[in-house]
Amino acid sequence: MNILVTGAAGFIGAALVGRLLKDGNTVTGIDNINTYYDPELKLARLRSLGIGREAEEWDRPVTDNQTGRFTFIRLNLEEEEKVDRLFSDNKFEVVINLAAQAGVRYSIENPRSYVKSNVMGFINVLEGCRHSGVKHLIYASSSSVYGLNSKVPFSEHDSIAHPVSIYAATKKSDELMAHVYSYLYNLPTTGLRFFTVYGPWGRPDMSPFLFMDAILRDKSIKVFNNGDMWRDFTYIDDVVEGIVRTIRFAPVSSPVWDKNAPDPASSSAPYRVFNIGHQSPVNLLDYISCIEKTIGKSVDKQLMPMQPGDVYRTWADSSDLAALTGFCPEVDLNDGIVETVKWFREYYNL
Repeated sequence: MNILVTGAAGFIGAALVGRLLKDGNTVTGIDNINTYYDPELKLARLRSLGIGREAEEWDRPVTDNQTGRFTFIRLNLEEEEKVDRLFSDNKFEVVINLAAQAGVRYSIENPRSYVKSNVMGFINVLEGCRHSGVKHLIYASSSSVYGLNSKVPFSEHDSIAHPVSIYAATKKSDELMAHVYSYLYNLPTTGLRFFTVYGPWGRPDMSPFLFMDAILRDKSIKVFNNGDMWRDFTYIDDVVEGIVRTIRFAPVSSPVWDKNAPDPASSSAPYRVFNIGHQSPVNLLDYISCIEKTIGKSVDKQLMPMQPGDVYRTWADSSDLAALTGFCPEVDLNDGIVETVKWFREYYNL
């Protein structure tokens, strides 16, 4: 297939591009390679896919030197004319939108950057899909949309009316806009709510890398809410598998959808949302212990209060994903941490 992946230099994006190429697809990837975290890590991910330093040049298509089926373009999704041209010049069958300004805590201090990237950037993707006849748009949402929900596990069929961060609000906005385009323009859209993704090549602002770096460099770590937090950690390979499995299941109008009792997970329009999570939340202190055990060193812990925008627990119900695709995330946390630590030590020479 001819597939567009936005956020192709990101953690999930680069892993997905590698898998799509392995499966024989032709892929165009775009990313703005911003400085939210070290751009060198993003460029290193691209190098692993056969893209050289030319990737740093804006608006220049670069073809990989491994398969010849991956073209990378440094591009800002907010630039609507360039995005329109990208779609008009290519006949993408599937679009997978992973580009976003990430980070819950950063969104509290820098809300405008999230609206520009996650809302304006996404509307440009929707317009491109609408006008170029894309057969299936898959886009990244987040477990953060569940906000103040206390009912667990989190189900796609529950309300997401109370987000607690700007990041979560923009992801909820993406789901709402996707539904409008599905309803008005019959564009099949699938939203995927990712749950705490970790693994090799991951983001340095996320807890696995902050903790590993601190342990290996004999530094202390901050442990929020005194360690009384739970996360449904999901390994990168499982997330990529879940995305790939959904590609061939473009949503259609649900024949049982009832406007008198509307199900948030589906619609009379070709619209669906799915959780992709391991379905086994882990206590934060147990998670840290797992990393300590794998590395073979303990770490000094600074117990801190809950941070604004954080949620106490995430816990995915991924049964809808399993029912549709036959797949559910399965990599055990201990095995995933072993692979992550191995990559981390090799990449950073620690």
